[in-house]
Amino acid sequence: MTICHVKIIPLWFYLKIYMRTQELIERPHTVDVPEEMQGSVYFQQGITYGSKKFYIESYGCQMNFSDSEIVASILVKEGFGSTADIFEADLVLINTCSVREKAEDTIRKRLEYYKQVKKTNKNMLVGVLGCMAERMKKALLEEEKLVDLVVGPDAYRDLPNLIAGTADGSRQINVLLSREETYADISPVRLDSNGISAFISIMRGCNNMCSFCVVPFTRGRERSRDAHSIVAEAKDLFEGGYREVTLLGQNVDSYLWKSIDGTEMVNFAQLLEMVALVSPLMRVRFSTSHPKDITDDVLYTIAKYENICKYIHLPVQSGSSRILELMNRTYDADWYREKVKRVYEIIPECAISSDIIAGFCTETEEEHQESVAMIDFAQYTMSYMFFYSERPGTPAAKKLKDDIPNEVKIRRLNEIIEKQREVSLISNKKDEGKIFKILIDGISKKSESQMKGRTTQNKVVVFDIHPNYKIGDYASVKITGSTTATLFGEIVQE
Repeated sequence: MTICHVKIIPLWFYLKIYMRTQELIERPHTVDVPEEMQGSVYFQQGITYGSKKFYIESYGCQMNFSDSEIVASILVKEGFGSTADIFEADLVLINTCSVREKAEDTIRKRLEYYKQVKKTNKNMLVGVLGCMAERMKKALLEEEKLVDLVVGPDAYRDLPNLIAGTADGSRQINVLLSREETYADISPVRLDSNGISAFISIMRGCNNMCSFCVVPFTRGRERSRDAHSIVAEAKDLFEGGYREVTLLGQNVDSYLWKSIDGTEMVNFAQLLEMVALVSPLMRVRFSTSHPKDITDDVLYTIAKYENICKYIHLPVQSGSSRILELMNRTYDADWYREKVKRVYEIIPECAISSDIIAGFCTETEEEHQESVAMIDFAQYTMSYMFFYSERPGTPAAKKLKDDIPNEVKIRRLNEIIEKQREVSLISNKKDEGKIFKILIDGISKKSESQMKGRTTQNKVVVFDIHPNYKIGDYASVKITGSTTATLFGEIVQE
């Protein structure tokens, strides 16, 4: 596979600017993507495949962004080329998220914009992909009259047939969920901006029926991808110049692949080791973990290999055992605290991050304070924090009353945010004076005279450009200062 340079073009002029609190509360609780990446348009430079052009925007979690790479690969094989100019596109696709209400509202606004664009190009096809397509199905065709295609997460292989089916003016839909589809044989067209870090989808779907979550209904049951195809993709990426891969899944710890003939079985700890052995120069990350499934074997594997990053995203969702039971998280607060202790026992230098929901159904003030206290206990380096908003079709929507007033939710969320900022700052201050091995992955957003990278603990570090180092190199960086979100340093020669 040829690795291609790709440019990311954010749609700042289309997206409404939200207050910090609003940005935080609406982030997905699966695999997070920075707010500035939401609605990004991806354009593959320097390659022309044919006269047909596709334009694709992605929203939601990293699984959606990874799926856009799969869609791009399928379309490229059909003779399409990518474009960043919506007005020259023959096919406009929007890859959607249903986790938060705001995400769906954003999609509807974008569809209204597409309606105006289509007036200048009546032959342009418009398609809705992803979780919103699965959740709303025919409603998208009936309510949004300009939509020509509705395609669920497991139906991307059918895109060529669906596109062909619109030739007579009819609208096409395929939102069937699959128990087998993993897209293991499709080499994604990489939509990464730096050519250094890439995502590898290792499994699809989720078997955890958390009461607040729509993912099992939009992405179906868990199924794990062939382990050998994952390792082959990692090798291909390394040979193409990539130096970091992130293994993706709604719950990577439950990864379990069995060969058709029954002679092989690979769990997540074994897969981590297989990918780490591709090269000691390639860092390995993963997301997201479910606390109930992360095993000692996984922790010992992380500890064993220097190139497996010492960072675990371990969503707690609430610090209250009663609320955790209502959420159907299958563990209580004491059990979670023991899991955190075990992580630090086996990997002392590990960083842990989390997801926290404020104002879940019937949450009391005391239970909210238990969530605040959990941040202190676990010493999260960062968290994705948002207040609860009911999603149609989830168990919580059917059985529980969303009875916490919005003003209370926002106040509780702000208290959680402030506690996390306090803990993050303390954690970063402790890193001052230390030297970290940094993978340089780009130029700082704030200064062209500085580069940036991440520590093995997933902390962003900014430092002055050095003539002996370039993007993709490893460098030893001494930390000289910090904020709640960023470390600052200087390269030290070894």
